[in-house]
Amino acid sequence: MSAVAQKPKPMSALTPNFALKDYGIFFTAGALCCTITHGAMTPIDVVKTRIQIDPSLARNSLLSAGRKIIAAEGPRGLLTGFAPTSYGYLLQGGAKFAGYEFWKKQLVEVAGSQEEAVKYRTAIYLAGASIAEFFADILLAPMEATRIRLVSDPKFAPGMISGLTKIARTEGAASLYAGFLPLLCKQIPYAIGQFTVNEFCHELAFKGMTAEQQAQLSEVKKLSITLGSGIVAGFAAAILSHPADTLLSQINKGHGPKGPMVSRLITLGKEAGIRGLFTGLGPRMIMTAGLVTGQFVIYKYIKDALNAPAGVDIQKAM
Repeated sequence: MSAVAQKPKPMSALTPNFALKDYGIFFTAGALCCTITHGAMTPIDVVKTRIQIDPSLARNSLLSAGRKIIAAEGPRGLLTGFAPTSYGYLLQGGAKFAGYEFWKKQLVEVAGSQEEAVKYRTAIYLAGASIAEFFADILLAPMEATRIRLVSDPKFAPGMISGLTKIARTEGAASLYAGFLPLLCKQIPYAIGQFTVNEFCHELAFKGMTAEQQAQLSEVKKLSITLGSGIVAGFAAAILSHPADTLLSQINKGHGPKGPMVSRLITLGKEAGIRGLFTGLGPRMIMTAGLVTGQFVIYKYIKDALNAPAGVDIQKAM
């Protein structure tokens, strides 16, 4: 093979130069897609959380548990925690999606060439999603702690601000981050499933197509690929993150032993057992598939409406 044939391809086509305003658009699109979807899923999330933390509902289906909550608290009971959910995921969603665009670009540049980026694309997807989610969870943790406290005890506080300030006042501001480690254990696998599986689903869908053929796909076919990829990624995200989600619900409710978070997680995990850690997985898979799919669809159309540049696409180098 000649020296010319071995020369790595330039990175310019793979790593566009994003301006600050481009990241602003990524943040806005991510914030809106996450707050819209998570806000809309509040009733399902309420039922799922109650199934996880209330022994009387543990063996109920999504529908039967929902009926019991409505009978006891009225329809408004299914909207408990709507405000902290919406505000929390407004911040988290913006940071996660913009962060993933940023870190994927940085990691592709570290790879040094298109060939190396393709070779290590799995590591790039995994690392980009993990780093972005870590910083996004710093913004999410206080709102998530407040949401779970309100859902687990509707009488705890009348709303988001009062609930957040009550936790900080009575238990200390640090208690708002009491569940930060299990939140990371939940959200980072979630992000890995969401972004990495979505990337590979698109790769599978576009396999054998040239760039020109991809560009000529109808909007219906593009939407079908987005929807199908989102559903599969949502199932993966739910399965990977559910055990930590169960433990997080217990910790934010105040259950379990005191002490270092790692030992609390181990103790709660042993007490719950494998089956207990996956309690409520069915409803959560339904919810997560809807969340992830909706987020990718909304994210795409908001970016298009705001004339955002295309993100880093490693598939173009394949």
